Parts: sequence; structure tokens; C-alpha cells
Amino acid sequence: MNHISPQELKQRIEDDRLFLLDVREQTEHQEFNIGGKLIPLGELMLHTNEIPSDQPVVVYCKKGIRSQIAIQRLEEKLGLTNLINLKGGMDAWKRIFDQ
Repeated sequence: MNHISPQELKQRIEDDRLFLLDVREQTEHQEFNIGGKLIPLGELMLHTNEIPSDQPVVVYCKKGIRSQIAIQRLEEKLGLTNLINLKGGMDAWKRIFDQ
């Protein structure tokens, strides 16, 4: 599984074409988000057609655990190889960037 740090992600958001996938719940997304597409983990397999296969997809959640589960499911079911997990999730992002 590929991982990216919050610092690397912040840099790549500014420089690259990335698809951000938030697998948290609606309430978590409303409280704080970095602009990613919200598809809660429990609904993920119903929305696989919304996840691109032709660009890097950074998957994130609160701590990085649900996003790892999401990546495992997507890799197993769809064979995607473009998925990247945000290390530490939004908690790490907020700690580093104080948001």
C-alpha cells in the first residue's frame, strides 16, 4: 500500500492533478475537510464508478485506518493500483497545519 504524508500531500495538491477521496462520515466532513469527494466507507462499494482509475487517488479519514480498509477493498474488488493512503489522516493534517 502506498502512503503519503500530510506535508507531501499539501505540496502535491498545489502541484499535481490528484483526486481526494474522503471516506469519513458526513458529520466529520462537514466539521473539517480539504476539499475531497465524500464517500463514507460504508457506502464506498456502491460508488466505485465515481473513483477514477487514470489519476492518483489519495484516500483519507480521521486517523488513516478507515482509508486503509477502503484501499484494501478497492484494490481487491477493482484491481486499482492508483490509491494512496494519507498517513495519520485528518488528525495528522490538523496537527501539522493547525487547522
